[in-house]
Amino acid sequence: MTAHEDSRAADNTRWMSVGNSVLSDSYQAGQQAAAEAITGEDPKLLLVFAAIGHDPERLAEGIAAAAPGVPMIGCSTHGEIHPDGPRDGSVVVTALGGAGFSVSTAAIAEISGRQREAGAEVAEVAKTVDDEFPHRALVLLTDGLARDQELVLRGAYGVLGAGVPLFGGAAGDGWRMTGTFQLHGTQTFGNAVVAACISSVAPIGIGISHGWRPTGEPMVVTASGDGRVHELDDEPALDAYLNRLGAPETVYRDRSELQQFALSRPLGVQRRSGIEVRNMSTEVDVEGRSIGGGGDLSLGGLTWAMEGDEDSVLTASAEACRSAIDQLGDRSPVGLLTFSCAACRAVLGDDGIVKEGARIAEQAHGIPFAGFYTYGEIARTKGINGFHNQTMVVMALG
Repeated sequence: MTAHEDSRAADNTRWMSVGNSVLSDSYQAGQQAAAEAITGEDPKLLLVFAAIGHDPERLAEGIAAAAPGVPMIGCSTHGEIHPDGPRDGSVVVTALGGAGFSVSTAAIAEISGRQREAGAEVAEVAKTVDDEFPHRALVLLTDGLARDQELVLRGAYGVLGAGVPLFGGAAGDGWRMTGTFQLHGTQTFGNAVVAACISSVAPIGIGISHGWRPTGEPMVVTASGDGRVHELDDEPALDAYLNRLGAPETVYRDRSELQQFALSRPLGVQRRSGIEVRNMSTEVDVEGRSIGGGGDLSLGGLTWAMEGDEDSVLTASAEACRSAIDQLGDRSPVGLLTFSCAACRAVLGDDGIVKEGARIAEQAHGIPFAGFYTYGEIARTKGINGFHNQTMVVMALG
């Protein structure tokens, strides 16, 4: 058999499948979802998205019992995405397998205060993956409560360069804001980053779309630090942001009204690749008048107040799927990973996330897909940045 025939044979063996469990017992839920996900020969990787109410140690043990020796990474969520519709309280397991995939995994604990170093360390896993296949991507699952998530990506970029795209999401905890968990094999963590480098015989496409539009003139970050903006155009940042949006008077002083107002009005940050979005609703500062949600908003950066609605968010979800699939050319994907934002979920509501799942399914055309609602989305295809809020990111495995 020639090398070309070997590659084509490996290509034909690749598969992706999705399992789900709504059992309350964490061991049984992990075991059931993993067993359901493994539908083909030679499983190479399990990706686990689990509700925060599950016991991570028991969950990992149950998954290992159903799939002994299969590499696994995962995290807690703000809701799970599944082909049968959105989930809460469930465990969703995605399995990849076949000779056309090669995978390596890693975990780095205690990342706060050393995010960049952690990103570089976890990216070293990409150097250990089988390089016989021409296409690679690094999937990252981080602690969603860690600040300056961009530093993790910059650390990974410093190791991998522009040739390996980054994809993933920040773990959620159902808006408790008390702690997330990450999984690596039978190990469990909080405040960690776990990663899987996927090498494939076929192309990998990454789609990014947020559906938010700039309002008014841009503003310059004139004072910032620790993931917060203190001044925009030399004014208190919160006031400048609300003035630009023409906010009602009550929003300026009432915390709950401010949170609700900011949900559908994120801040846009200018990047070379376009405008990235930052959620302003989770860490409001009525007293100090600063804004931010833990992401990088660098001094001198150009920003916009943004607006959108259910229609624009749903359109963006479909566009992200379509963009990822289109990057595969004439190939049909074996599956999609679909990560959306917890703040988008809040904007859409329960009925809206059902519609979002339907939009994804329309683009998937029967292809398996799975993901979760995150505290931040990771998709870097250009430049050293790639951390997003209120955005849909999609990976299509060709």
